[in-house]
Amino acid sequence: MPLTVVRREHVHLYAREPGSPAAKTAVEALLRLQHTEDQQIESARIESGLSKNEFLTVRYMLQAHRDGRTMGPKDLAVMLAVSNASVTKIVDGLVQKGLLSRTAHPTDRRAQVLATTDQAAEKIDASYAQFHAAVVDVLERLSDTDNAVLADSLNKIVDALAGGAPAPVDEYTVDDHD
Repeated sequence: MPLTVVRREHVHLYAREPGSPAAKTAVEALLRLQHTEDQQIESARIESGLSKNEFLTVRYMLQAHRDGRTMGPKDLAVMLAVSNASVTKIVDGLVQKGLLSRTAHPTDRRAQVLATTDQAAEKIDASYAQFHAAVVDVLERLSDTDNAVLADSLNKIVDALAGGAPAPVDEYTVDDHD
C-alpha cells in the first residue's frame, strides 16, 4: 500500500460524509487532532524508552498518585487488561528502572501498594510537555465564548458517543458485581 494512503487514512474514517463544508472541516479537524494526539503519545512513549504497557502503567500510577488514590498490582491488571503474571513482570521491570516503588499494604499483608518515583513523574511530564503546552497555548488565546462553544461541542460529541449511558463517577473504579 502506498505510504500516502496510509498517512492520510485517518482523515477519511467517517462513515457518512458531513452534509455541509463547515461540518466536514470540523470533522476533519477533530480527526486530525485525534491522529496527532495518538502520534504524540507514541512519540512520548518511544522517547521514554518504555514498552506500551510500561508507559501506560507509569501514566496510570502517576495519575492515581495525583488523584490521591493508592493502587496495587491487581488494579493495574484491570486497567491494562493483562494477567497478574504480566503485571508482575511489568512492575518488576519498572521497579528495576527506578520508576516504581513497592510497599506493603498497611492493612492487608498479602497485598502491595505501588507508587511512582520522582524520576517517573519527570519522565512522563517531559514526554507530554510539548503536547500539553500546545493545547493550552492555543486554547488560552481563544475568547471565553469560543472556548465555551468548543467545550460544549466536544461534550455533545462525547455524550453522543456514550449513547446516553451515564458517565461513571470514577472511571478507575470497577464494580465487581456487574
